[in-house]
Amino acid sequence: MLSFIMLVFGFVLLVWGADKFVAGASALARRLGVSPLLVGLTIVAFGTSAPELAVSLTAALQGANEIAVGNVVGSNIFNLLVVAGLSAVVCPLVMDRTLLRRDWPISVGAAILLLVFIAPDLTISRIEGIILLAVFALVLGTQIRAALKNRDTLTGEEDEVPMRPLMIGVNIILGLACIIIGGQLAVNGATGIARMFGLSETLIGLTIVAIGTSLPELVTSLVAARKGQNEIAMGNVIGSNIFNLLLILGVSATITPIPVQATSIIDALVLIGISVVFYLPARRGKLGRAPGAIMALTYVVYTVYLIMR
Repeated sequence: MLSFIMLVFGFVLLVWGADKFVAGASALARRLGVSPLLVGLTIVAFGTSAPELAVSLTAALQGANEIAVGNVVGSNIFNLLVVAGLSAVVCPLVMDRTLLRRDWPISVGAAILLLVFIAPDLTISRIEGIILLAVFALVLGTQIRAALKNRDTLTGEEDEVPMRPLMIGVNIILGLACIIIGGQLAVNGATGIARMFGLSETLIGLTIVAIGTSLPELVTSLVAARKGQNEIAMGNVIGSNIFNLLLILGVSATITPIPVQATSIIDALVLIGISVVFYLPARRGKLGRAPGAIMALTYVVYTVYLIMR
């Protein structure tokens, strides 16, 4: 009974927190006079990736980060196929040109860089971790510089009812806290229910826990899409993928070199493949309901493959 209560309460916190978080992030973008895309790529993406960062850092400090690459790559595949796919099903996403020209290709490049690092020796070394962090710093600096250059063209935009700076901070911090706590409660509740029905620990890990770490991205992007905040919805997806590959793996490998399972090479190839394939319909300027549904169904097929392998 407690597991069911945790699951329901966790989802309530997730949805409520995401609503507040998106409202605060959108108001922050207008207050600073920068594109909502930048806020989606940075503040929102970092916030929703916080659970993965905390878990990976803890594992690295304990010298037990063997599954870090599998978790990050799996989370990125979920983000692209399910988070972006379901967001497009809820409300067709108009693609920002900067996202298509710069940020989506960067996420593909980061996945290719990971593959180059892990393929020869099934390890991400400290030097390679430092390289990932250096690339992340370069990417973040480029995004911020470009946003500040375009700031003057956006300063005229104001909220219909401007949100006070204090309330912006309250919405972002409180919303993020509810997202993280709600996600953890939902995972714990779902895991407890799965054990009640006798599901194996492996199956629970591959499905509930893997999906649970991406619940913040999913709920935040769905709420943003429903509110018509396309730039935040897609910026969160692509930004989270860049954060996961460059920052989380970079920090983890710098602390302790990461040994990689051979299956992670296949998963990295899958991530690169779907990133390129679903970039094609998005390049037309809009990710519609049909491609979104295909993306979500592709994840179902991928999950079946994971369970069977």
